[in-house]
Amino acid sequence: MTKSRLVLIKALGQHLWLDNLSRTLLREGTLQRLIDEDGVDGVTSNPAIFRKAIAESPYYADDLTRLRAAGYAPEACYEALVIPDIQAACDILQPAYAASSGETGYVSLEVSPELAHDAAATVAAAHRLRQAVDRANLLIKVPATPAGLLAFEELTASGVPVNVTLIFSLAQYEAVAQAYLRGAQRWLAADGSADRLRSVASVFLSRVDTLVDQRLENIGTPLARILRGWSGLALAKCCYRRYLELFHGPAFATLAQAGVHPQTPLWASTGTKNPAYSDLLYVEALVGPETINTLPDATLAAFRQHGQAQALLADGLEKSRYHIVALSKQGIDLDEVGKTLQDEGLNLFVEAYREILTDMAGS
Repeated sequence: MTKSRLVLIKALGQHLWLDNLSRTLLREGTLQRLIDEDGVDGVTSNPAIFRKAIAESPYYADDLTRLRAAGYAPEACYEALVIPDIQAACDILQPAYAASSGETGYVSLEVSPELAHDAAATVAAAHRLRQAVDRANLLIKVPATPAGLLAFEELTASGVPVNVTLIFSLAQYEAVAQAYLRGAQRWLAADGSADRLRSVASVFLSRVDTLVDQRLENIGTPLARILRGWSGLALAKCCYRRYLELFHGPAFATLAQAGVHPQTPLWASTGTKNPAYSDLLYVEALVGPETINTLPDATLAAFRQHGQAQALLADGLEKSRYHIVALSKQGIDLDEVGKTLQDEGLNLFVEAYREILTDMAGS
């Protein structure tokens, strides 16, 4: 069996997850090949991914017709289509989950983005979906909104593994990490098993550069132009630095001694949107231990073709901090950028979810 250069990333301590899921990938063996040949050991999904899958894959039509004929409501119809996909992916990744003692091998399923501002409804939906999927290697995906963070802490305190999504700033990352620490402490205080706890923090990158570069272009100074194209990397590296401080420091020491997994940083939105930049901008510079990079198909293919695997994540940590200071001096506050992008990202997910429900209802 031919191994690709992507497996070199895994040798440097970073897990690669696929940012895609469809019945085509499952039934035609593509996901299994990515696992066998490229070392992929996880999958992430979202409403936009599933809408594209249902629209483009030939393997949903019969089930969709049957569910409509049976009178399923649109949301029930959607879940009846995607939950079997999630289960199948979990089963394919079960060997990775077992071999890593629960470190990796996960599949993410997002709660309805329409619940992003309702903590109680998010918690209820997460428990319902987890019961419906009934797989240990499922991550319930919850947004890093204020209500989402309340829900995340409650879910962690009840032993539910969670992927916290839509993180666009260091302040948002800090809030997510602290919610995990609080939830984990509550879970252990209630005599929960440490090995049940698992979480990842999904930090979105390319959208940060898209917005910040636009603002820098409008500012138009020589320094502003120099700062373009590095804000996403700076965010990731600053989050990684904070991860090391928190999860290799006194704040996590007691939990670590009890056997709790750290919350793993996950680099998301890693497909380069600006054609002037490297197609591997958010991959090559962010390879490092105790992290995950979730890649769309095109970015996986690009690395397979010409990527270079080096442990560069820890390089430039000070430069990253200075970059954020320099942005501030140009009038760009990355915390405000993060809030703007989180709102926009959530709106995109809500729009995709509502479009799915319209599709489910049919004409």
